[in-house]
Amino acid sequence: MVAVIKGAGDIASGIATRLKRAGFDIVMTDIERPTSIRNTVSFSQAIVYGEFCVEGIKAVCAKNTGEIQDILARGDIAVIADENARCIKTLKPDVVIDAILAKRNTGTAINDADTVIGVGPGFCAKEDCDAVVETKRGHDLGRVIYSGKASENTGIPGNIAGFTEERIIRAPKDGVFVPKKRIGDDAKKGEIIAYVDQEPVFATIDGVIRGLLPDGIKVHKGMKSGDIDPRGIKDYCYTCSDKALAVAGGVLEAILNLSEKKIE
Repeated sequence: MVAVIKGAGDIASGIATRLKRAGFDIVMTDIERPTSIRNTVSFSQAIVYGEFCVEGIKAVCAKNTGEIQDILARGDIAVIADENARCIKTLKPDVVIDAILAKRNTGTAINDADTVIGVGPGFCAKEDCDAVVETKRGHDLGRVIYSGKASENTGIPGNIAGFTEERIIRAPKDGVFVPKKRIGDDAKKGEIIAYVDQEPVFATIDGVIRGLLPDGIKVHKGMKSGDIDPRGIKDYCYTCSDKALAVAGGVLEAILNLSEKKIE
């Protein structure tokens, strides 16, 4: 069974790892210059480096749709720079999963494949997809919604060890992001961890840098540019998060549930 995942950031990559281990062939799409913040666990980096591994699973960049089948045949995940996911029309996958996390539907339709799943807010099950998976941290994280919508975006990050907005690094102005630290580095509150042009970006709390934009990315004032994990466990920087795996579990449930009903 072939699944196309729109988006190749950390949540999309958590979905990809779980589906790959369950036996799916995976194709992922992203923009030509990915802006994944948790890029140590994002298959989008295959576009940057040609290939990239997350938790021992390899993804390879396809230059065009013609290369995708060869990559899948080797047992790898195929990642292609295809912002509008035009490859869906050529590939005709069994499943389409919109995991861009744009907080709105950027073009996914319920007839894109036999099974279409929207991840997070911006989708309505039975209208523009077959099911929606909840992404808001809390009691319903990973829950599958077969009729209706996920929780609306509150703009408040999920609580980790008592911190919400404080753990998010945001650009202080419009400009070009230049990191001075790397994912996995320790950070102290008030320490300079990056610049936007000549303006410093400070660590907001003590912890481990779990996410940080790549060098040279254009940002706008207030744009999320990184995050600090107050738990201070470096291994978390290199494995799929609890949130990504919970969402992935919901996606897998939805695919199996909907596919079984369609077979019946």
